Amino acid sequence: MNTLLTSLDNRGIATLSLNRPDVHNAFDDGLIAELNAAIATYSKHPDVRLLVIRGEGKSFSAGADLGWMKRMASYSREDNLADARELERLMRSLHEFPKPTLAIVQGAAFGGAVGLVSCCDIAIASDNASFSLSEAKLGLAPAVISPYVIAAIGARQASRYFLTAERFSAETAKTLGLVQEVTSPDTLEQCAGNMINTLLANGPIALMACKALIRQVAAATSPEIAAYTTELIASLRTSQEGQEGLTAFFDKRAPAWQKKS
Repeated sequence: MNTLLTSLDNRGIATLSLNRPDVHNAFDDGLIAELNAAIATYSKHPDVRLLVIRGEGKSFSAGADLGWMKRMASYSREDNLADARELERLMRSLHEFPKPTLAIVQGAAFGGAVGLVSCCDIAIASDNASFSLSEAKLGLAPAVISPYVIAAIGARQASRYFLTAERFSAETAKTLGLVQEVTSPDTLEQCAGNMINTLLANGPIALMACKALIRQVAAATSPEIAAYTTELIASLRTSQEGQEGLTAFFDKRAPAWQKKS
């Protein structure tokens, strides 16, 4: 059985489905390697407009596979370091993916799975989803995922959930900023579909620029921000996509990038 299902439809939606439902989509080194390969491929694919990450079965992901964790505990420090670097590559490549990313979350999202959710631009959860940064219960820390989780929920909230390792609900996740929408299991697909349609209605180059803008502004000083943002808007206004978007708006028609489904 393939532990990762991948697809790319004619609208440019690339989907990565974690496919280990018998272990609640817990990930091991094999699944991490598959995710890294798929993200690397789709990040360079010219037809991709959106990346969706989801889990098959009852859960999004229970985090690290316990069998994998037990196996790694007997490995050398060097082997563990190499393994951790692959997980870090996964989180970083998802965070830096040039197109919009969407996580669709149901059931358990524990440990490293919270990292995956944090690395996505948008996350939608069903109200039966539950979350936990559970590493401290195993005598560990959510080290590799910490920059992305802290960016999503803030250092103050991370202080609580890193230290307590307690489980929290989808509504709490929304309050924390980890997910942006919570809906019922019956309407999760509809809600995700609406979000996908909303994203696809926008200019693909503009969306890439928005992602780069967020990263640049979050890390920059004030003078750098001013120079970057003024250059960016000037370039976008005079670009082919910007001209098409403005013309379509004034002509009261759909822009060229909106494909009929």
